[in-house]
Amino acid sequence: MKSSFLLSIFSAVVFAQVVTAEPTPSPVPQKTATAVFGGGCFWCLDAVFQNVPGIIKITSGFAGGTTPNPSYEQVCTGRTGHAEVIQITYDPSKVSYNYLVDLFWKAHDPTTLNRQGADIGTQYRSIILTSSPEETAQAEASKKKAQSLFPDPIVTEIKPLTAFYPAEDYHQDYYSNNKEAPYCRAVIAPKLKKLGLPE
Repeated sequence: MKSSFLLSIFSAVVFAQVVTAEPTPSPVPQKTATAVFGGGCFWCLDAVFQNVPGIIKITSGFAGGTTPNPSYEQVCTGRTGHAEVIQITYDPSKVSYNYLVDLFWKAHDPTTLNRQGADIGTQYRSIILTSSPEETAQAEASKKKAQSLFPDPIVTEIKPLTAFYPAEDYHQDYYSNNKEAPYCRAVIAPKLKKLGLPE
């Protein structure tokens, strides 16, 4: 009886040690927020924002149009009304919405209507989709401030987000997974280098 009692105590101690030895999970932010931007090909914007501290997740997708659950092929026709965008989930205690918008202006040319470089069509338009009146006000103020950086008028569309549709899996983290692809080497890598970001 004594031995079984000691064995039970020993087992309890070992179990407690095993439990306490488990790694502590990373703290989850108490509050997260999202920002939705479109500025040409979503592969480019995704790569620009990848290494910003405070960003939790980036999802490439489509927004700003009327066609529900569009495919990439449908959006490429320019008839869905959607733009290629990224949805950024971030921790507002570590990075501000204003900082993200400021980087957005630097990440593309917001003065070219419905195009970025060789990418032409309404799906490549410059657009900010907001989730609240406060975000809209911040985006509009940032746009006004950013105009001094460009000789031509900014044509970026700013409007409330009504729906966001994630793109197909192969579009997610595209640059990270396809750095040797011709588009990545010719367009994205030089953009990151120009911005002083990791390639």
